[in-house]
Amino acid sequence: MDPQAELRIIRAAYAKQIMAAANIVDARVMEAFATIPREDFVGPGPWMILRWWTRDYVPTPDADPVYLYTNDLVALRPERRLNNGQPSLHAYLMHQAAPAAAEHVVHIGTGTGYYTALLAHLVGPTGRVTGIEYDLELAARARANLVPYPNVEIIAGDGTLTSFDPADVIYVNAGCTRPAARWLDGLADGGRLILPLTSDEGFKGGAPEQVARSGAVFRVRREGAQYQATWISPVAIIPCDGGRDEASEKALAEAFARGGRQKVTRLYRDAEIPDARCWLRGDGWSLAYD
Repeated sequence: MDPQAELRIIRAAYAKQIMAAANIVDARVMEAFATIPREDFVGPGPWMILRWWTRDYVPTPDADPVYLYTNDLVALRPERRLNNGQPSLHAYLMHQAAPAAAEHVVHIGTGTGYYTALLAHLVGPTGRVTGIEYDLELAARARANLVPYPNVEIIAGDGTLTSFDPADVIYVNAGCTRPAARWLDGLADGGRLILPLTSDEGFKGGAPEQVARSGAVFRVRREGAQYQATWISPVAIIPCDGGRDEASEKALAEAFARGGRQKVTRLYRDAEIPDARCWLRGDGWSLAYD
């Protein structure tokens, strides 16, 4: 069989497995995973795969791309534990973000571009994706990898400060202790922000129960001047350069210790919410209950 035809079959099977692992039914997201070649974004093989039973990287036997089509983390910079993220988590978060045709997505933490390419596929040729990557070398790799995607622009810079056009989706792929004002300002009306919040334990890759206690993803939807907020997933993820500070981390860790993140319904751009309704109070913002 032609190797590319074989890979198309493998990608289709991979996409189905990823949907099952994410516990979602989403034909558009599944089709994106079945279409975009992961091998185009993770460098030449053999590749280092993070194996959970050893908590370390194990090299693939050779450079056959078939080894990339599993629900595993592929190292981009193993010395920093920086990986191409877990496909099932991204599938779930993309399903929650629901990028539609012709929309503008801003991808914070684009890495080398694999999930940026998936987002570009989801918004189609009439939509566009702005990828922002803090690491200059990764941004350069993403820019080169994404040349075949004319609806993608890659910017090297601090994703918490970089300007962008109003966004229908802001998809953050790094752990913050607070939402950047730039993101809240930059959401179009009806726009969705996928926001991972992590305490200092939330990106160390500990046991599942530790991750559940110290990292959470919220979907924030802008409705005029108001922001709806919903907890959607636990998470362990690399920290967001520019998106963390000690005071916010302390408040977040205390909120995680208290529990109750699943009850959050609102993000407010002030800290004046009564204690009885406030899950997390930051500097000029809060996550709260109705």
